[in-house]
Amino acid sequence: MFSKVLIANRGEIACRVIRTCRRLGIATVAVYSEADATAQHVRLADEAWPIGGSRPADSYLRGDVILDVAKKSGAQAIHPGYGFLSENADFAEAVETAGLIFIGPSAASMRKMGSKAGAKILMQEHKVPVVPGYTGEDQDPGVLAREAGRVGYPLMIKAAHGGGGKGMRVVRSAEEFAASLESCQREAKNAFGRDRVLLERYVEKPRHIEFQVFGDTHGNIVHLNERECSAQRRYQKVLEEAPSPFVTPDLRARMGDAAIAAARAIDYSNAGTVEFIVGQGGDFYFMEINTRLQVEHPVTELTLNLDLVELQLRVAAGEALPGSLVRNKSIPADGHAIELRLYAEDPAQNFLPGSGRLTTLRLPQPSRHVRIDGGVIEGDTVSIFYDPMIAKLIVWDKNRDEALQRMREALAATQIVGPKSNVEFLERLVRHPAVTGATIDTGYLDRHLDEFLPQSAEPVPTAQFAAAAAVVLLDQETAAPQLAATGNDPHSPWARADGWRLGHPGKRVVALVHAGERIEIAAHGAGGQYSLDWNGTHAIVRNALYADGRFSAEIDGSTRRFSAHIDEAHVLLHDGQQRQVFERAAAFAYSASKSGGGDRVTAPMPGRVVLTRVQAGDAVVEGQELAIMEAMKMEITLRAPRAGIVAAVQAQAGEFVEADAVLIRLESV
Repeated sequence: MFSKVLIANRGEIACRVIRTCRRLGIATVAVYSEADATAQHVRLADEAWPIGGSRPADSYLRGDVILDVAKKSGAQAIHPGYGFLSENADFAEAVETAGLIFIGPSAASMRKMGSKAGAKILMQEHKVPVVPGYTGEDQDPGVLAREAGRVGYPLMIKAAHGGGGKGMRVVRSAEEFAASLESCQREAKNAFGRDRVLLERYVEKPRHIEFQVFGDTHGNIVHLNERECSAQRRYQKVLEEAPSPFVTPDLRARMGDAAIAAARAIDYSNAGTVEFIVGQGGDFYFMEINTRLQVEHPVTELTLNLDLVELQLRVAAGEALPGSLVRNKSIPADGHAIELRLYAEDPAQNFLPGSGRLTTLRLPQPSRHVRIDGGVIEGDTVSIFYDPMIAKLIVWDKNRDEALQRMREALAATQIVGPKSNVEFLERLVRHPAVTGATIDTGYLDRHLDEFLPQSAEPVPTAQFAAAAAVVLLDQETAAPQLAATGNDPHSPWARADGWRLGHPGKRVVALVHAGERIEIAAHGAGGQYSLDWNGTHAIVRNALYADGRFSAEIDGSTRRFSAHIDEAHVLLHDGQQRQVFERAAAFAYSASKSGGGDRVTAPMPGRVVLTRVQAGDAVVEGQELAIMEAMKMEITLRAPRAGIVAAVQAQAGEFVEADAVLIRLESV
């Protein structure tokens, strides 16, 4: 076994690999960019080395610099994680040439499987069913348009080198093809350094089912069952689970055999994943092979009681796969596991990626049923330069229904303050009939996204009265010990925090902000007994109690209980079905009126301007594409808020801009 391993990655996967190495007594070397100097993977590793600027191209994609650090630090092997250089055959070969071990497949295997186009041709040669398409090297736009007509619409344009949903577009007509091709190639070039694409016939309402495969250098290759990843938004996996509720024993056997055949054809070693598109009738087609560990590998680990990173390390060190895996053609799954990805993104703004400091980050307590794989902690910053993942929530239980309930409980215990997050979206997801009934396909979220987003910004009246009562109660309980500590009588009427004064009933205004709207609630009372008024609605609150993360009270004759977190800035209440988040505000504050404006186009977040499509003097219509930005490896299209004339273009292609920077100004026609 190795004594020291370098991890050529960042974030949660780097932390994940470090944990296993530490358990096995292997020293770890981290690498980091300027933006990651204080990141968690840097703090967790035994040693860490800087490798360049904040942009991936200046650091995590610089294989020569990473290899130099490996030599200087005395590392014997390099674990690439996923993303970045994990599927780069040239890097794997450079590692091997330098006399180090690449913890993954050989460069030769990777070259055959790492390209989606090459992998598809390989599968055709080995009689694995594939979707009709074009995988040729001729990337002339005219040739691609002609091949698209041959393949037929709808079709999918896919980056030939890469993954993670980047560089993929569904095109439903010839008229859409040219613009989609241009955007797909540009995104692929930015994310993977190569703009080659392939074309595939688009299978309507497919399921995404993948098989974990593992090979060693002793000729053994096994599959470790399937994972279903059909819940996707824009080809990004949102929910992953094992086993698949769709797969029958017969289908599992046939798909497993196909996955092993694909791996054995190229003498595959280490961890890999064979992904299939599965039709509603159970017909399946090869999609791609990922020559690395997958983001969703924990659901396989929890259902098979394995550590896949440990297996990777042992196989890379020359050990054979355990006999228990080799002897059994199919290993029965133990229970059911589900994974969700917590992201800093705003679902209400088309899932715009977020960035900024995590003022509050509270995640469920890890246990036998709950696992947290994260790369940030409270106080860390989600950077604009990388994927905005905060953490992965993984749950396990003896069956799917109970695992879903575990996930609902885990989400209810999650609180994120700082950049906006997708936690409420995920809560609606795990309660939706398409998920609970296991009927979701890969396009369902995109077709029915409104079903998963909050329908109204209006807070639930019971929740806002509970929040107001909790604020008053907490403030009173905080004030009493402070008064006692100073020698004052906390029971004196002069010490009461309810607004009491001689000859006048006590009154206090509790100001909360919900979804950007200010709410003012008049509160009378003390000691957990309150009379509350808001916007003509009256409520009586009795026996309010806040303790051990729970708030309970009788509200208008009915006792309610909430999971709660209350501090000086926020109130979070969760009734087991829905969360309500309020910001605390000053009771009396000036609030400027909102102005419509509409005369400027601003950057929704920090990022790089990819291109501008207009210049001063151009006439534009509402909704017209004006510019494209790139942030967190995703393209963001900026459109005209109204019809008008472009007065000025204040940013150029290639320029980095801050959030809210004015990029384009409009004037009336």
